[in-house]
Amino acid sequence: RGARPPRLRSFPRKGLKAAGRGRVCIDAPARAVFPRGMSETTAPRARNHTLALPNILTYGRVVAVPIVVALMMWPDEHWMRWTALGVFSAAGVTDFFDGYLARAWQLQSSMGRMLDPIADKLLVAAVLLMLVADHTIEGWSIWAAIIILCREILVSGLREYLAELKVSVPVTWLAKWKTTLQMVAIAVLLAGPALDKMISYATETGIVLLWISAVVTLYTGYDYFRAGLKHIWEE
Repeated sequence: RGARPPRLRSFPRKGLKAAGRGRVCIDAPARAVFPRGMSETTAPRARNHTLALPNILTYGRVVAVPIVVALMMWPDEHWMRWTALGVFSAAGVTDFFDGYLARAWQLQSSMGRMLDPIADKLLVAAVLLMLVADHTIEGWSIWAAIIILCREILVSGLREYLAELKVSVPVTWLAKWKTTLQMVAIAVLLAGPALDKMISYATETGIVLLWISAVVTLYTGYDYFRAGLKHIWEE
């Protein structure tokens, strides 16, 4: 059976002056206008961006970690070092594009916000450990790697704690430059002896860049920690 048509109700004659001549009011129940389960205020369902391109780029950065580590298992093979450098560089490029595309295409997601910094830290930590293991980084320069790793752990823990307080810690421009310098230093050290055959003192240049990155890391880490302490004391 078809739905009953809505009732039409005319204004009484004595109310025509207030309502306006010739106007008719439709007195229809909401069920006759809106389908069952919907209303005028029904909000559109949020889309799932788990498999959006920015998140796929982030997943690729996580997958790059074991690939680079496997290639670094044979450090004396120069072609493996060059391949490891290629994979690492591609992963570094995706670090820029995943955030840029997510903002440009309005594809931000909880998965992306959670996984993006984790992917960066996994990649940096794994490569630094392998560079220490194959003696590309050795002696006092190991302290530069330790400083970078300790800072990443400290800031990650601080961010997680402040997230429970609903406090966000914005990334400063100096921290972004630190990350860029750090990635360049690691890239040069990844090529290491293979690059030394093309450019003199390439490994030494990478070590210098790593130390500069470590010094900037100390400053930005202290800056984050100082900003976090203010909220911790208030709590």
